[in-house]
Amino acid sequence: MDGAFEAYLAAGGVTFDDDDVELLRAVDDHGSVSGAAAALGRSRARALSRLETLESAFGSLVERRRGGADGGGSELTDEAGALLDRFARLRAALSGTTGAREAVLYGRIASVDGELGIVDTDAGSVRALVVDAEGRLVRGVDAGTPVQVGVRADAVTLHAPDDAPLSSATSARNRFDGVVSDLDAGETVATAVVDIGTKPPLFALVTAESVERLGLAEGASVVASFKATATRATVVDDEK
Repeated sequence: MDGAFEAYLAAGGVTFDDDDVELLRAVDDHGSVSGAAAALGRSRARALSRLETLESAFGSLVERRRGGADGGGSELTDEAGALLDRFARLRAALSGTTGAREAVLYGRIASVDGELGIVDTDAGSVRALVVDAEGRLVRGVDAGTPVQVGVRADAVTLHAPDDAPLSSATSARNRFDGVVSDLDAGETVATAVVDIGTKPPLFALVTAESVERLGLAEGASVVASFKATATRATVVDDEK
């Protein structure tokens, strides 16, 4: 992901991310959902719908006051403050990870469509953006060209095998069955080592919540997925 990462908290099938932080902060700043929606360029109905979805998973987040001398308004609950604090700690932890681990898979270009290539690897086909040694997107790479495919730990999402979405139902089109071979757990994040039949294995950066929810441990079966746009296939002179 070119050094970036996507931080989120998950509960009850609902994720809480940067956009949701922005919404809660705007409610706090403007004192109403309407004011927050206007400031963010969203409709009030959309903002209310998102708050209802978040509250179904994370509890009461916004206390709404109707009428009164001040005309009513909204303010964040203590639960919202705690959720924002949790997210801030998670983001700080992820920001502090110096150079998320990266798996480098070797293979050959099978076909290309513009800058997007399909690469044959030991684990199967991998979709990735094709770049040169300088990291610049390239077109027209011949089939059979050797490449090395870099997959960063912060680009990989893990799913329980029974709950993994079909590749046709998600933008993360790269999907592989694997087994956790090691787990390096910290206080808020962990790095899972996932054997998908390649050397080296994949690495996945996950939250402590995900470790518990997925039952991640050595020997656990998982499905690993990652987006083509978060993956780089670098053209090399000779296959390693």
